[in-house]
Amino acid sequence: MARGYRKLGRTSTSQRLSMLRNLTTDLLYHGKVTTTQARAKEVRRMAEKLITLAVKERDNFTEVTVTAKVPKKDTNGKRVKEEVNGKRVTVFDEVEKTIKKDMPSRLNARRKMLSVFFPVTEVPEDGRKKRTLSKKVDMPAKMFDEIGPRFSNRPGGYTRIVKLGARKGDAAEMVVLELV
Repeated sequence: MARGYRKLGRTSTSQRLSMLRNLTTDLLYHGKVTTTQARAKEVRRMAEKLITLAVKERDNFTEVTVTAKVPKKDTNGKRVKEEVNGKRVTVFDEVEKTIKKDMPSRLNARRKMLSVFFPVTEVPEDGRKKRTLSKKVDMPAKMFDEIGPRFSNRPGGYTRIVKLGARKGDAAEMVVLELV
């Protein structure tokens, strides 16, 4: 994080950085976030840099075909087991998969993004079976696959700040920070 930043109502640098990382993650995951004007201006700086990284490195990979062992499953989705030497072991199938292998500069960009993003977990809408049906979101992959191509023809200015007016409690200027 660069020097020359606002204090944003936080007493320590770690609290401030954590808040900015959280807002940046929310902005790039949801597409918009409502916050105060000062915070939005700081988050905009971080988000624009990450989007620029995603635009530059979006096509910098090679596709490689690998064979992977995948457990065989029955009709109910349970793993198929068989008896070998008195023990029950899972039966595996070998499957050909095509994966994206990052080039060194894209790998570096991915690591820079991961140093900013907090982990994101998608939870099902109905709220039932939260733990079993929730899944982790790979934010750098979302940046490279969705956001990078979306802004590839744009030279900069990926975010917009729309003023909402003063907050009722303390009269802080509220804004919506959104992706263009």
